[in-house]
Amino acid sequence: MSELPQAAHALIAERATEPGPVLWLTGAGISAESGIPTFRGEEGYWKVGSRNYRPQELATAAAFSAMPDEVWSWYLYRRGVCRGAEPNAAHRALVDLERAIGERFQLVTQNVDGLHQRAGSERVFAIHGHIDQMRPVGGAECAPIPEGVATEWPRGRQLDDTERALLTVGGRPARPHVLWFDECYDEERFRFESSLLAATSASLLIVVGTTGATNLPMQIGMLCAKRGTPSIVVNPEPNPFSEMVEHTGAGLFLEGTAGAWVPPLCEALAEAYAEG
Repeated sequence: MSELPQAAHALIAERATEPGPVLWLTGAGISAESGIPTFRGEEGYWKVGSRNYRPQELATAAAFSAMPDEVWSWYLYRRGVCRGAEPNAAHRALVDLERAIGERFQLVTQNVDGLHQRAGSERVFAIHGHIDQMRPVGGAECAPIPEGVATEWPRGRQLDDTERALLTVGGRPARPHVLWFDECYDEERFRFESSLLAATSASLLIVVGTTGATNLPMQIGMLCAKRGTPSIVVNPEPNPFSEMVEHTGAGLFLEGTAGAWVPPLCEALAEAYAEG
């Protein structure tokens, strides 16, 4: 755990006097210290027949329509990796902060791994879905993946008839509850409007472990910047959010890992926002 610079303490104290919640935006970087890969490297490729598919090809409605069993197998493998990981210090610190400041806390996460929820976070918008959930094809009602579907899923294992029958909702074939590359955000399934509304009322934005490669996170960052809401950006290297801070002069960049910076940020925020 790192010691916060005085500039961070000063910014937090100043923003705590403003109305609105502290808004957290988290990406894959906050789960890296739990051992979850991004699935964009070698571990993300999936072999179907003689061809290797990239995640950007598999994580699509088009791929699921063409080869549902293969896409399900890939997601169940990913689910097994996520279920084998545990929440880390950054996840737990956010839970403690939420319990300390209540409605002055809001979390938006790009992660589908469920670690925030397993740690105990409740005020969380999972804008890309949840890998432990499924929903009927063409429908919106989510359901947990049944217990009869194994959580340990070796790479390359295929579905059997029993598992295929379990992956249904209301008698309809189900799909993973994730936002695919050829789909759009919406409110009912991915809390699109709620996330933007949180950005319009935030007193402070804290961005952890995301490069902003998807649309909604960048909209949140730009909306906060347009309103003059400062940002604290936590990442091992500069990214579009830290560049936004540098351009606007509103906020600061803390170079390093989530485990190093999130716990001391949460401690400072709990003290300031509880009193604010």
